Amino acid sequence: MHCPFCNKTDTKVIDSRLVSEGHQVRRRRECTCCHERFTTFEGAELVMPKVIKSDGSRQPFDEEKLRRGMTIAAEKRPVSVEQIEQALAKIKSTLRATGEREIKSQIIGNLIMEQLMTLDKVAYIRFASVYRAFEDVSEFGEAIAKLEK
Repeated sequence: MHCPFCNKTDTKVIDSRLVSEGHQVRRRRECTCCHERFTTFEGAELVMPKVIKSDGSRQPFDEEKLRRGMTIAAEKRPVSVEQIEQALAKIKSTLRATGEREIKSQIIGNLIMEQLMTLDKVAYIRFASVYRAFEDVSEFGEAIAKLEK
């Protein structure tokens, strides 16, 4: 590991801890040359399935796109960044557990809505209204009625 301050390769690990529900290791390091300290995160690099869009095209899985959609839906709601990150980790874990090389975007959208429903009902309605392209008030009413059940 190169020191980000002096670029020397001689660093030592001072502390290691599991973070993100055990999916990452946080390491506190110290450069033996300049004695500056820094933190690194280590995680397994797992291959995510390709996404089959509704028009039949295929795209690489884009975690940032999911994060952005969930963040926008939860904007100005009592949902923390950590809660969104945990929900994303659950979605990714579910997708990897399928063992499929390709997965339909509708499945991913439904997983997002399930997670948002548990986090915040308003965020769920916001996301569903865009994802399902609600065109009138009755569709909102149906979605809200579904929540009440």
